[in-house]
Amino acid sequence: MKLEVKNLKKSFSGKEVLHGISFSVESGRALGLLGRNGAGKTTTIRILMDVFRANEGEILMDGKTFVPGKYQIGYLPEERGLYPKRKVIEQMVYLAMLRNVPKKKAIANAKKWLERLEVAQYENKLLETLSKGNQQKVQLASILVCDPEIVILDEPFSGLDPVNSQILQEVVQELIEQGKIVIFSSHQMSYVEQFCEDIVIINQGEVVLEGNLDEIKRSYGKNRLVLKDTERTVEEFSEYCKQQLSDVLTVNGQTKEAVIVKLAEGKTRRELLEKILAKNIEIEQFDTYKPSLNDIFVERVGD
Repeated sequence: MKLEVKNLKKSFSGKEVLHGISFSVESGRALGLLGRNGAGKTTTIRILMDVFRANEGEILMDGKTFVPGKYQIGYLPEERGLYPKRKVIEQMVYLAMLRNVPKKKAIANAKKWLERLEVAQYENKLLETLSKGNQQKVQLASILVCDPEIVILDEPFSGLDPVNSQILQEVVQELIEQGKIVIFSSHQMSYVEQFCEDIVIINQGEVVLEGNLDEIKRSYGKNRLVLKDTERTVEEFSEYCKQQLSDVLTVNGQTKEAVIVKLAEGKTRRELLEKILAKNIEIEQFDTYKPSLNDIFVERVGD
């Protein structure tokens, strides 16, 4: 399956909040839907879920108009929504039946997912009696109980300890391997890097970056280098580069141990290295810059 979002526009009270959002995601792949708070991610998801109607644009599944009611969709919202004073399995079965899963199968699926997420011992407990981490796992089980074809996860790792995070990571990877369409939204960029082959970054209602994550990283690393001097602190070497090497590079930033630079227009790595050697700089590191998704995100949507 291939889900395509094309030129979505949405206004509230005459104010346009989405200005033509477009992206696509295929079965067996995870898409990272990223953006700062208020960027338009939740509005986009709600249009996808048919909670809101777009003013313009369309959503297609395999080239045809996407009708959400024809598909099982598992949506884990950032603001969780189960019933704290109801038994775990009782509400899981209820939610599955609302999505047209027969009761017998709903019970079996609920037990399967509670077991997989290691919370089976709480199936007859009130949700409010569980720890925050276990409530989170029950929330996830409740969206998987209908065996969804499309899985939308908004901050799924919020509140989880490392052990429970590992369990959830394994489940997300299994969903991808099973050929689900997975849309993954999180501010924890390390998880996005782990699961998502493709990303789309939204800022103020517009797509500012979209594509394959590996290709984006290679593009951002092009003509950028990491330099480390043995004799100066990072701050001192950064200032030295600005003053003494400005004809061959510009300083882009720094890490705790090194300076990040970009080659000047028309300059090559060899020319930079020759300049460094000519100035007798004791260079310890001369590497291609490999940006993290966090670096890319901050560069695209930071003030």
